[in-house]
Amino acid sequence: MTGSTQLKKTVLHGCHTLKSANMAGFGGYHMPLWYETGARAEHLAVIESAGLFDTSHMAVITVGGSGAYDLLQHAFTRDLDRCIGTGPLVDGRSVYGLFLETDGTVLDDAIIGQLGMDNYMVVVNAGMGPPICDHLRELATADVNITDHSDTFAKIDLQGPSSALILQKLLDDPDGVLDDLRYFSFKGDLFGTGRAPVTIDSSIPLLLSRTGYTGEFGFELFVDGAHGETLWNRLLEAGAPYGLTACGLASRDSLRTGAMLPLSHQDIGNWKFGHTPWSFVLPTNGKGATFTKQFVGADSLLKDDADFTCGFAGYDPRKIPISDTSVVLDESGDAIGTILTCTTDMAVDRVGEDRSRIISIATAEADGRPEGFRARGLSCGFIRANRRCRAGEQLWLVEGKRKICVEVRDDIRPARTARFSMKRMRSTSEERGARQ
Repeated sequence: MTGSTQLKKTVLHGCHTLKSANMAGFGGYHMPLWYETGARAEHLAVIESAGLFDTSHMAVITVGGSGAYDLLQHAFTRDLDRCIGTGPLVDGRSVYGLFLETDGTVLDDAIIGQLGMDNYMVVVNAGMGPPICDHLRELATADVNITDHSDTFAKIDLQGPSSALILQKLLDDPDGVLDDLRYFSFKGDLFGTGRAPVTIDSSIPLLLSRTGYTGEFGFELFVDGAHGETLWNRLLEAGAPYGLTACGLASRDSLRTGAMLPLSHQDIGNWKFGHTPWSFVLPTNGKGATFTKQFVGADSLLKDDADFTCGFAGYDPRKIPISDTSVVLDESGDAIGTILTCTTDMAVDRVGEDRSRIISIATAEADGRPEGFRARGLSCGFIRANRRCRAGEQLWLVEGKRKICVEVRDDIRPARTARFSMKRMRSTSEERGARQ
C-alpha cells in the first residue's frame, strides 16, 4: 500500500496538499510528514510557540449503556475507580491506558474520557476502531452500545506554549471554557449527551480536550468533519502573529519521543507488556505483586517476564536506522536487544564538561541554561532488551557499519510544559503576545 489512491484521506487532506506538504502513508492514511518549513523547524515551533497537527486519522469510539463502565473496567488496564489521583474517573476527565490481549500483549493504547453517566469516549490509533470495537463486543456481558466514529470527525491538535492565546481568540466565552480546564480534562459535546457546549465563532461546536502527544502544553480539538477545514484555517489565521506552524508526523514523532511517550505497535505491541517506562498504566497496589482489579491480560502480566523496555539519549543528533539487522550492544559488546524507536529531539543538547546533563531550549537560565545556548539536537528513543538496563548505563546502537553510543535515561527532554497550570500558561502567553 504505497500509492496515495490506495490510502484513506482525512478531511484536511486538501489543506496539506495546498501547502505542498511532503505526504506519505501512515496507519492506512495519506498524511503529511512535513511541510516546506521542514521537520526541525516544526519541532522547535512546538517548543517555542505553537504547532498545528492533523490527527484525524485517529479513531473515536463511544461506549454507552448500563454495562459500559463494567466493560471498560474489565477491558482497560487503568482502574477507573482509582485513576484521578486516588478517586474515580468522573465526567469531563480522561485517562490513558492499554487494551491488552489475554496473553498480556498490547492490542492498542487509548485515552478514555467520561462523557457523563454511562457514556464514554475512547480514542485509539489509526485503523484500530474496528478491532477495538470487536474486542469490546466480545467482552461485553450486559447492555452496552459500542459505536465506531472513524472518519466522522476532524481531530486537530494545537500544541505549544502559545496555544491558549491562539485558542482564546476564537472561543466563545474563552474564560469560562479555559479557566478550569485541567490537564487530561475536556469540555464540549459532539455526541448528544447533554454536556455544556463549547463553540468557535458562535457556529462550530467542538469537544475540547487538554491533552496531546508532544509533551507540551496544548489541546486536542474534535469537530464534525464538515467544519474541519474551516477550523484548521481559522486556527492558522489566529495563530499567525504568534508563529503557529503547520506540523507533520515527523515532528510529532520526534516530540513524543523526547517526551518519553510510546508509539503503539512500535514501542509497545504484540509482545507481553513487561517492564517499561509506562508501567503506571497498570493498576498496582504499590507492592507490585497484585493488581487493584482484575482485567484482561492481568494473570499473564503477573507471571515472570524477562522483557525490558527503556529510553535512551545519544550524544549528538546522529540516528541509527531500524532494521532486521540493527542491534543493541552493552559495554562488553554483548547483544542485549533491539531498537524500537530512534529519532532526534532537536530542542535538546548536552552541557557541562562531561556532557552528562541534558537541557532544552526551554530550560530557564536560572535552571542552568548557558547564555547563548543553541541546541544541536540529540538522538533518542527506546530499546527492548533481555535484561534490566540501569539509568546512566552506556549502550551501543549498531546497524551495519553505523554505530552510536547512547545513555539509558528515565527522562529525555526537560522543561516540558504539558502539565503546567492553565493560569500559568495563559499568563505566559499574554506576555509573549505583548512582546510581538
